[in-house]
Amino acid sequence: MKTLGIFRHAKSDWTDARLRDFDRPLNARGRKGAAIMGKHIADHAVGWKRILASPAVRVTETIELAGEAAGETPPITWDRRIYLASSAALIELLREQNANMRSIMLVGHNPGLEDLIFDLVPDDGSSPLRDVVEDKFPTASYAVVQLEIDSWKEISDGCGQLTYLKRPRDLDAALGPTLDD
Repeated sequence: MKTLGIFRHAKSDWTDARLRDFDRPLNARGRKGAAIMGKHIADHAVGWKRILASPAVRVTETIELAGEAAGETPPITWDRRIYLASSAALIELLREQNANMRSIMLVGHNPGLEDLIFDLVPDDGSSPLRDVVEDKFPTASYAVVQLEIDSWKEISDGCGQLTYLKRPRDLDAALGPTLDD
């Protein structure tokens, strides 16, 4: 059994149209969301052994603020392939991971992260949390998928069960959707 954490970057700032997408920082709501989710993830106590993350600015800031709020950050591997990756690309990246690594958190972007949940968790009506993700996997959302595999090389469609899901608005209503979401 392997445990995969999926953490979407927090809300980014779109005010400077000159910035490349990769270089967009977090906005004020995103900074607050990253911190509240970081504390929550630490309190959830999965014990993440490694973080695989996109090096995009909004992801690096999300991890930094979440780690500060949590009081710790597991070792991070920055991988450019995660930036705007498809679910298939994320699965290939996960297959490369050391078989001894029990838990990994993936931090990146939609639609790849949301699609990864859809690919790993069967759409057979057995997961009410999957239904919530189908509605929306907003910025700074955190999910945990238990994978029925012994090695990361075995990861494949339908091998997981979505066991936990938390969105920033679940912890602070002010972090919920606004008209610009």
